[in-house]
Formats: sequence, structure tokens, C-alpha cells
Amino acid sequence: MAMKLKKTLKTSAASLALASAFLAPSASLAQDVTLVSTDGTINVTGQFISFENETYVLRTALGDLRIAASSVICEGAACPTFETASADVTIVGSEAIGLGMMPLLMTGFAASLDADAEITNSAAGESIATLIDDGGFGDEIGSYLVSSTDDDNAFEALLEGDAAIGMSSRRITQDEARALRADGAGSMVSPTQERIIAVDSMVVVTHDSNPVDQLSSEQLAGIFSGQITNWSEVGGPDREINVISHEQNSASYDYFMSYLYGEDRPAFRPQAIAADDQAMSNVMFHDRNAIGYLGYAFQRGAKPVQLLNECGISTQPDAFSAKTEEYELSRRMYLYNRSDNLDDSAQAFLDYVMSNEADSVIGKSGFIDLGIVRRSQGEDDPRRAALIQETQRYDIGFEGEIMSDMLTEMSNYDRLSTTFRFRTGSSRLDERGRLDLQRLIAYLEDMPVGTEIAVVGFTDDVGPFEANRALAIERAGAVLDEIRDAAGDRLAGINMVTKGYGEVAPSACNVSERGRGINRRVEIWIASTTES
Repeated sequence: MAMKLKKTLKTSAASLALASAFLAPSASLAQDVTLVSTDGTINVTGQFISFENETYVLRTALGDLRIAASSVICEGAACPTFETASADVTIVGSEAIGLGMMPLLMTGFAASLDADAEITNSAAGESIATLIDDGGFGDEIGSYLVSSTDDDNAFEALLEGDAAIGMSSRRITQDEARALRADGAGSMVSPTQERIIAVDSMVVVTHDSNPVDQLSSEQLAGIFSGQITNWSEVGGPDREINVISHEQNSASYDYFMSYLYGEDRPAFRPQAIAADDQAMSNVMFHDRNAIGYLGYAFQRGAKPVQLLNECGISTQPDAFSAKTEEYELSRRMYLYNRSDNLDDSAQAFLDYVMSNEADSVIGKSGFIDLGIVRRSQGEDDPRRAALIQETQRYDIGFEGEIMSDMLTEMSNYDRLSTTFRFRTGSSRLDERGRLDLQRLIAYLEDMPVGTEIAVVGFTDDVGPFEANRALAIERAGAVLDEIRDAAGDRLAGINMVTKGYGEVAPSACNVSERGRGINRRVEIWIASTTES
């Protein structure tokens, strides 16, 4: 598909770094652009003045700045466009994935082929990566155009045949999947067409100097509806709250507002609208009264706020809680493809993205990869502290015994981030569970012979306590069977047992279906004496 392509910039990352050392990010204005290095580590924001002699001219508080670079991407509506170019593979969809993750993935993909990726701009939100063989000294071996728009456009482009790969920060809907199937695209939720590549957390952020560390969902709803207008109302200083939101037609706005209000959204006008996550981050850097929300990858100098749900459960927007999907504002990042038009170039890129090699690249881009990490369940574990408090509410009896048993076992095991969930109303693992199963087997293969693994089941609080415990053990057994069936004799030296604690230690509030879904889980624990 032919697309407009910007001229290549001709300066070094070092000169860009020098320039950025003297500049603070500014809030996004009508003509602001941001020049971002392709490794994602450097960005300079200023008002676009001109593009002359392959050099950008930006107006800043310190005067006009001239930057020309072969290793930057221009982001913003004011970025200039030039001649037309085409690419072998077109990738369309989520702005978060396209701008935040794809530049580094393209660079990593090229390196895996002993090639170099030359990344240049096309129209606003578009870039093209040209892969040059032999570390950049050989022939062109492929080109990939990334068009960063929105989730809906990913599936529209796939349906129209305008894209080989679609990027989305939400799962495909049934209507979208049916339309594509009817068009001959195949089953869009099969493992060969639906890929979860990372997890992103929508993080509530403030200025770094703001003393407010935690907000309840009720307080957030009050702030973003205009009912709470001063920081002193939520334990902060006596200052007006400046609410910064995203455009109403953006995926970020829809996701965040759905979390706070469902379908009944207030008609509140925020103090400012951020064009994207980069602009939101810039506002947080400057405005000490501001509050907003953005993707995990764009926190940068902003201060993340812990979320406290209506049941008093607090979650920190960190990588572990996102990997386990227990942070309530976590969302999966997807790539989709049709089954009838996937050529070798597109397949090779998808294979790379799903490899362990790509995990570190995804992490460097600021997103949360699906690699397995472990966390101690010792004295510093917040869940352990909450469970100790909970046991004080019960007399010695069945419930108290189960809680005490869990506390004892937590001292003996660390928890892995791998957490299995099931399709709604089914005993089958969901789409991420299939992927995590293979990752877990590969992880455990490297463990010493005799390593002890506990497959631990939990439920929501619907039904009697004892019945829920039995159900938790049953679910843990189902996952253990899946592991053994998939692993064959690869884990013959690993000792695996099942445990079940029912509704004990909820990770979310059971008052909503989403919360109950988070609590219906199977965790993987590993003996704390085992070295990774």
C-alpha cells in the first residue's frame, strides 16, 4: 500500500542528546511536535517552525533549535510530509503500540537478521522501517510501514485488505471477528492469528511533587466528574485540581472512563485535552496541580498513583501486578493477522515478536513483556500483610485454618508472575493462558531436578466457602493436567503439587464481574529455596 514518506533526518543521536539536555518538555500546543529517537530514550518537544535542508527547526523557551537526525521520528500533526513510498508489509492500528513499541521492535527484528533498520517518517503517526542486510552495508531485504491510528482502524484495515498486521490494545469483538471470517480471513482468535505481545497498564499520574500517593476509585470518579476540585479533598495541598484527559474518541479515554463510570459517563469538561500519551506526560512534568492518565510506557517524570478499590484492596502499577493482570487498569496488547494474505516477511516479524528475544526489547520500550518473574511472599509482601489482618476477623475454625495454612505455605514459596485464567463459563484456558503455558514449561525446564512447584487455585466469593475451596483445588488440578500434557517428559524432574484456597486472598473486589474474573485464577508458586 503506497503511503507518504517524510525525508530522512541526518544528525546523530549524540547531538539530539546534547540538545535535550538544555530543554524541558513543554505542554502540547496546536503546532507542537516531538522528535523521538528510534531507541525511545531521547525526546525533544517544541513548536514546529520549519523543515529546511533536512533539518527541523523547533521554537522553545530558549529560542529556536535546529535538529537534523537519521535516528528520530517526528510526532505531531505539524510534522511535514513529502514524497510517496511503499512498503512490503503494512501494520495498522493502536497508537500506543505503533508509536511506543514498534520502533524498537523493528530495530530488534533487524538485528536478529544481522541487518540494520533505517526508520523514517511518513504522514503524522506513520513511519517506515527499511531493513538493510549485512548490518546496514548490504541490500534492502524488506520494508515495514507502521500506521499508528486507533484500535478500530486495525480491524477495518484488515477487513479492507489494507494491512497485513493489525495492532490493538483491546481484544477483537465478536462482530469484527465474524465480519473478517465472512471475508475469508479465517478464525481471528486462533493462536496463529491472535497474538498477545505485551501488557500495558493505564496509570493515573500527577506531578512528581504531589504528596498524594493513593486514590480510591470513588475519589477518582469524583475528580474526573468535576465533583472534587481541590487536592485538599483527597489529602493533598490546598490547590485546585487540573484534570487532563484524552480525546473522547480515543481508546485511552474509552478504557479509562469505562473503568470509572461504565456506560454512564459524566458530561464534565476537563481543564485540558492531551493529544496523546506523550503530551499527557509533558503536562504532568510542568503542572504541579495536574492529574491525568496514560500508558505505563509514558510515565517518565510523572508520579504514578496507587489505586484503592471499593473493598480496600490497593494495587501498585508495577510490572508484576500488570503481568498477573491484578492491577485493575491493565490491558493486553494484541497483534492480529488474516490467514489468507500473510507473506513470509510478515510471518518472520510476527515470529520474532513472540520470541523470548523480543521480551527485552518490549521492556525497553516501556511496556510490560510476558516474561516470567518471581516475587517473594515473605514478610514484605503486601498480600501477606493483608491476609494476616484478615485472619484476625475469624475465630479458629475452617476459614481460619485455611488462611493460616496459606500464610505458612507463603513462607516456603515464591510466586511466579504466571497466572492462569479461564474462558468465561469454560474449563479451557483463555487466549493468554495458552501462551503462558509454553513460557512456563520453558522456564521450569531450566530449574534444578527436584524443584518443587505448587499449582494454587483461587475463586471468587460466590457460593459457600468450603465449596469454593474444593472448586479451587479442582481448577488447580486442571491446570496441572494441562502443564503435564503440554510438557510431556520435559518436566520429569520437577515435583508438582496442587493446592486450593478458595476465596481467600482476593486480588480484586468481588462486587463486579471484572473483579470476580480476576479472582478466579490459578497461580504458580516455586519453592523459595530454588535459585532461578
